[in-house]
Amino acid sequence: MVFNTGAALLDAIVLAVVSREKEGTYGYKITQDVRKAIEVSESTLYPVLRRLQKDDCLEVYDRQYDGRNRRYYKITPRGEAQLNLYRSEWKSYSEKISEIFEGGAIL
Repeated sequence: MVFNTGAALLDAIVLAVVSREKEGTYGYKITQDVRKAIEVSESTLYPVLRRLQKDDCLEVYDRQYDGRNRRYYKITPRGEAQLNLYRSEWKSYSEKISEIFEGGAIL
């Protein structure tokens, strides 16, 4: 992707991916799902997950899987509120950019 992916956009994408799974989802699956939208490395993604956890947007728990622990991430009510804000901001932002790209008036 030729466009820079800022921290807020990455946070929004991660929250959207995690919110799809009611019981939460694990890091590798989050990475794979995020990569459907943007190219991101695991070394970039895990600090995002930790920051969202620290900001109380995600809760973390471990679950046994094939004889070992797998770390799961689940969106919190605060994370849902933040995701709703990101969705609203993204809609407004993307509409304005599309308008410019398509030759319309600058609002």
